[in-house]
Amino acid sequence: MYQITKLYHYYLYCLQYLQNIKRSVFDFLLCLPTSLFALLLIILLFYNGFSVFYIHLPSIPAKISPVPAGKLAVRSDSSSSSSSSSASLHEKLASSVLYAVKEENPPVILKTTTHLTLLHRDNFSTVPINSSLEFKHPKAQKKNTKFKILSSGPQSKKFSVKVKKFLDNSSCKLNFFMTWISSVDSLGVRELFAIESLFKSHPNACLVMVSNSLDSRKGNLIFKPFSDKGFKVIAVRPDFDYLFKNTHAETWFKKLKNGNVDPGLIALGQNLSNLLRLSLLYKFGGIYLDTDVIVLRSFSDLRNTIGAQTLDSETRNWTRLNNAVLIFDQNHPLLLKFIEEFALTFDGNKWGHNGPYLVSRVISRVSGRPGFNFTVLPPSAFYPVDWSRIRSFFQGPGNEKHTKWLHTKLKLIRRQSFTVHLWNRQSKWFQVEEKSILHHLMLDCCVFCNSSLSKSL
Repeated sequence: MYQITKLYHYYLYCLQYLQNIKRSVFDFLLCLPTSLFALLLIILLFYNGFSVFYIHLPSIPAKISPVPAGKLAVRSDSSSSSSSSSASLHEKLASSVLYAVKEENPPVILKTTTHLTLLHRDNFSTVPINSSLEFKHPKAQKKNTKFKILSSGPQSKKFSVKVKKFLDNSSCKLNFFMTWISSVDSLGVRELFAIESLFKSHPNACLVMVSNSLDSRKGNLIFKPFSDKGFKVIAVRPDFDYLFKNTHAETWFKKLKNGNVDPGLIALGQNLSNLLRLSLLYKFGGIYLDTDVIVLRSFSDLRNTIGAQTLDSETRNWTRLNNAVLIFDQNHPLLLKFIEEFALTFDGNKWGHNGPYLVSRVISRVSGRPGFNFTVLPPSAFYPVDWSRIRSFFQGPGNEKHTKWLHTKLKLIRRQSFTVHLWNRQSKWFQVEEKSILHHLMLDCCVFCNSSLSKSL
């Protein structure tokens, strides 16, 4: 009995000791400053939230490394020659390469309001394909690759006749081509202004818009203001079989329709647009432009030309070309090489593999070889602003330093550049601010200035 009583007293003693420790801990916490106590609570909450919401993300493939560099120069075979005016133009552009590359980042201007919305689009989609298409296992996808975009009807079979008749009867000074494989409703003010700028610099040119959706009554209404002004523009459904005939694309396209080519995760329309522009120029010759390219001046002195997007500031060699602006003669051998590369190395899972990286790969291989006469212009010609800095073109003047940079850059573009690429994917949510670089260029290039600019100023 004595031992039980002793154990009971020992238990009470331990309990009292634990209560004293607990009381001491609370007294210590209450003595801490309020801010430190709150910090401890925040740390506990952060740890709790991290443990609850933590997820494991799958690994992402590494970016494609740039292709080998090539020299920025006019390349031609022994039988070709250039006019003196064209040569002087290339020299002027080449002399400005280092300036374009070494340009410092424009000062960051933070603003809470914007003034112009002309180039802003609420809805932007790359290229919608049949809504029933979802990524499936390759075996299942091979069984059903009847994409809506590949379907052809009686109207598409009239493509060659319609285009040839339009070009022959229109007395075109230059032939321009664009592609639009999205819906009619997704054609916004940005694309329409790109067309405005084209006709402002080339009032006697012809524009062929290759599109299923725009070759319609609604599409005709969209282009009616241009036709009423006397501009020559037509929308026509593509005939892929005609355009790809007698090229490597013909076999590739048959395999695609039969389900023997994996279209990949990237929208098929985007990759078809890369191939379509090459085939259009190979069949007809002329100039291809993306629908987010603003034209600043005439292309009449350019021939068999492609533009560099980036280059090495020390060696003056290009590191990547781009296919948003292409100028080539009919049946040019380089176009055939581009088409061959597309068909033989197609990869629908790598962005840019079938577009900018494709033209870079091919030109790096054929440079210096006889039989290929073409010109690679520096970034200042077609891409005076890189996609990573496109926001600076939408921003209005801020402080004195930024205003000085803006005016200097604007003068440089007006003197050297043929186009400005808006890099839709990166700039689709930006709004054009008043007195920004784009605002000034829009005033320079507009056709329907009163109607298109008054709503946004």
